[in-house]
Amino acid sequence: MKEMQADVVIVGCGAAGLSCALTSLEAGKSVVMLERANEAESGGNTRWTEALLRLKSETEVTDDFVDEFTRNSGYNIQQDFIEATTREYSTWPSVVKALSFLDPEVLNAFAEGVPEVLKWLQDHGIKVVDSYYPYPLYWAMMSIYGGGLAIIETLTPIVKKKGAEVLYETTAVGLLRDDDERVVGIKAVDANHEGIKIHAASVVLACGGFEGNPQMVVQHIGPAARYMRPVARGGYYNKGEGIRMALDAGAAPAGDYADCHRQMIDARSCMQEALVNCFPMGVIVNKDAVRFMDEAPSEAWRIQEDPCRFVTEQRDGIAYLILDQKINDYPNWRTMVRSDLPPVSADSLEGLAQKLELPVAKFVSTLSAYNEACVPGPFEPSTLDGVRTEGLQPPKSNWARPIDKGPFLAYPIMSSITFTYGGLKTTANAQVVNNSGMVIPGLYAAGETVGILYGLYVGAVSVLRALTFGRIAGKHIAERRSLVN
Repeated sequence: MKEMQADVVIVGCGAAGLSCALTSLEAGKSVVMLERANEAESGGNTRWTEALLRLKSETEVTDDFVDEFTRNSGYNIQQDFIEATTREYSTWPSVVKALSFLDPEVLNAFAEGVPEVLKWLQDHGIKVVDSYYPYPLYWAMMSIYGGGLAIIETLTPIVKKKGAEVLYETTAVGLLRDDDERVVGIKAVDANHEGIKIHAASVVLACGGFEGNPQMVVQHIGPAARYMRPVARGGYYNKGEGIRMALDAGAAPAGDYADCHRQMIDARSCMQEALVNCFPMGVIVNKDAVRFMDEAPSEAWRIQEDPCRFVTEQRDGIAYLILDQKINDYPNWRTMVRSDLPPVSADSLEGLAQKLELPVAKFVSTLSAYNEACVPGPFEPSTLDGVRTEGLQPPKSNWARPIDKGPFLAYPIMSSITFTYGGLKTTANAQVVNNSGMVIPGLYAAGETVGILYGLYVGAVSVLRALTFGRIAGKHIAERRSLVN
């Protein structure tokens, strides 16, 4: 078995791992990075993401940043536990330190760490620009210029130039621990399944969630999750070993293991993030040609998770978005569709049903009932217009216009997993906490390996948290001594 030594070993070469690596290198630490993929596909989800950022300026988080996280920070937490978090962290009961919820110490570190990390990244050539997310209601925000790929292509050469050794096609399989259960390195296997032991004073798990592991997905999210797939190729590399090896070492779990962030995609497409986000403007039916949800109850970006859950629960996890030519009344609606395949088209509803292999009579009956329930009103695509159905279950609460102007269009849709929520509990310094509320010496985690989300995704924060806590981990590691031979 090959043996190596470094001050820091980082599992994962995405935004979190690269941020931590560069910070550590700038502090004079020696760094080894492990990456399951080959170099051309390295970086996990980061390589494929649009890298939207919940910012109001190049270095400021939005005004609702803390409030949105606070509203989605955990479930049914005892009031005395909440009250304990108003005191100094050192006085918190151990059960609270290990509790599965987003504690204010971590949230404050996140919000306060964003300006510094973005300024630091811009100094290294990464640009932040104005952007928006392609939903029916325009949502202005910011993003990394060039998306997550720009993070990979900018930072990877820098960390290599500064001396980091990057081991591609190498998978971490376990933590090295000493007699006092301190983490002192990691075990891995290379592409030839030859073992490697890397001895290090600090180990950083920045290797994503478990959306690429069908067993873990179904185990934690439930049977219907078998119908979902990662939204992009990078997610397939996220097998959950980082989470599992830490849990095996006594780490406390955190985040919502029963849920994940989902996006609606074209079920036919092999394209990365083949999004179909115009669903609130049409009608959705399942394989039995039955409607099963309100397609537009509120702002689409707020209710994205629920529509995706409802689709996943249908037979085979497949549904069909039905549109007519009135969709063209919505300016630039095609920007909300990122599939490389055109919609299924037919001159009649009967013909569309036949092409979709849906029961024709039921399909026509469902659309007729919907059309008859639509209450006339002025169509206003830039706001929730309140144009709704009456006497129909489930209702449609906004943009409810009859589907009656051919040719008719359809997209077969499914829910995809953007990333999982369940992960590890950490301190504000990105140190992993055990089930007794104590820090596991030598072990850090950042990015999607950490559990901070519950139920509803706080949009446009995934890349931010990876970059921020990767840097926080690196800065804390910089204060630790190097491994003594």
